Amino acid sequence: MPPGVAAAALASIRYLKEHNELRIKHQERAQTLKRRFTEAGIAVMPSVTHIVPVLISDAAQCKLASDILLDQYGIYVQPINYPTVERGTERLRFTPSPLHTDADIDHLVSAMKKVWEKLGLKPAA
Repeated sequence: MPPGVAAAALASIRYLKEHNELRIKHQERAQTLKRRFTEAGIAVMPSVTHIVPVLISDAAQCKLASDILLDQYGIYVQPINYPTVERGTERLRFTPSPLHTDADIDHLVSAMKKVWEKLGLKPAA
C-alpha cells in the first residue's frame, strides 16, 4: 500500500475509534432501510451487518433491477449472482452509509417498489 494511502487509512480508523456516533448511525441507517423495505413488501434477507441484501432469486432479473435503478433513478446497487451466491439466491446488495438521509431512503424505497412492480417480483411473505 502506498504511504499516503496507508496514512489516510490509519487516520480514518483513528477517527472512527474516536467517533462511535458514526458507527451507531451506520447501524441505524441499515436497520431503517431493512424495516422500510419489509414494510414495502420487499424481501430482505437476514443480515447482522450494515449490508441489506434483497432477494431477487433470478440472475437476469437481478441484473435488470440493478440496471433500472441506475438508469432511471440514479441509484447504484450491486447485483450479486452465481457463482458468488447459489443459483436461486440472487440478490441486490445495498450498503447504506451513516450519511444517507431519510429522503435518500424514501427515494430508494419508492424506486424499488416501482422496479418490483415492473418486474413482477413477488412481495415478501
